[in-house]
Amino acid sequence: MTERLYFIDPYLRGFSAQVVGRKEWEYAATPLRPYVAVSLDRTAFYPEGGGQPADRGLLNEVRVIDVQSDDDGTVWHVLDGSLDDDMVHGEVDWPRRFDHMQQHHGQHLLSAAFEELFGLKTVSFHLGPDSATIDLAGDPGESELLAVESRTNEIIWEDRPIDARFVTAEELARLPLRKPPAVAGPVRVVSVADFDYSACGGTHPLSTGAVGILHLRRRERRGQETRVEFVCGNRALRDLRRRGGILTRLGALFTAGGDDLEAAAVRLRDDHEATRRRLAMVTEQLLGFEAIALAEAANGRPVGVVRDDLGLDEARLLARLVAERGITAIVGVAGAKAQVVMARPPAADAPDCGKVLREVLGRFGGKGGGPSQGAQGGVPDPARLAEAVAALAIAVAPE
Repeated sequence: MTERLYFIDPYLRGFSAQVVGRKEWEYAATPLRPYVAVSLDRTAFYPEGGGQPADRGLLNEVRVIDVQSDDDGTVWHVLDGSLDDDMVHGEVDWPRRFDHMQQHHGQHLLSAAFEELFGLKTVSFHLGPDSATIDLAGDPGESELLAVESRTNEIIWEDRPIDARFVTAEELARLPLRKPPAVAGPVRVVSVADFDYSACGGTHPLSTGAVGILHLRRRERRGQETRVEFVCGNRALRDLRRRGGILTRLGALFTAGGDDLEAAAVRLRDDHEATRRRLAMVTEQLLGFEAIALAEAANGRPVGVVRDDLGLDEARLLARLVAERGITAIVGVAGAKAQVVMARPPAADAPDCGKVLREVLGRFGGKGGGPSQGAQGGVPDPARLAEAVAALAIAVAPE
């Protein structure tokens, strides 16, 4: 079993140790490449567990890319290189460790606040590279989230001491743990007096003030549970800087101050919707005039055209407007994808659009189908789009 120095001092960044085991390791991130893992008589590296990712760092200048613990309590350090030395000096990636300590203890305080204020229990915790989440057994509203965020930060700013230690069975029985321990044997309890008592083997700062600040970013309902995303400490600062930069750039774009941005965005959205509606109306009128001209020029024969200035929805509209004048229409849409739409009048002797598209486009390596009154498809070679449209017009032309 490896002696875990982070239990004694979570701020320990460097240490010396003896290599006591070596073995080949299959690293999940790159399973086709074998790695070497070493175990030490003692380590300051935290192995992945309890929702907290593993530490990173160096052993004698060799990168430690993962740290895992086996069922016997041995900690294995997965290396990105070879290590032949029997004695090593370890260096923990401190910015990563401290970030994880901020997020992890922030989660403890957040979960305790949800339970204290609203009786909502935390089901699970995940610490990602950019944010962390907890899943709650319930659905807190906006006012509840604000209250919990405020309460959590109140505890952080009081800079209360954090006590992390292994306790006896008698002590454990007297502590108001948020949930029963998930391990057998000695139990380590991380506590903030008069607020939170949790069984936890992770790394935590010495006082709540080191968490800095906790900010709730969003919530998402997931079945009977609610996922709450949050950031603490330096992550919250980076998030504030990013959002502040976005607001500054938007303010310059709208020529508006921060307090006026929402109203400016609403005006822009309303103007856009009004313009879109006017454009759709004008487009339909123009396509109507074009449909009249195409139908008149067709002399009862099918209309086949290829357009590079229409979208698929506009091509459908043009084909339908031509069909309403008693003429079968085939409209090819030239663009990144070569697409075809087809519409026919409701006459009993009119062609089955889906069947014709499927048969004719198949000769060009394409696919098509749909209802008999209107269908669509495409061909893989844009250079053959005009040829395919012409073939469709021939296929439905009256004899």
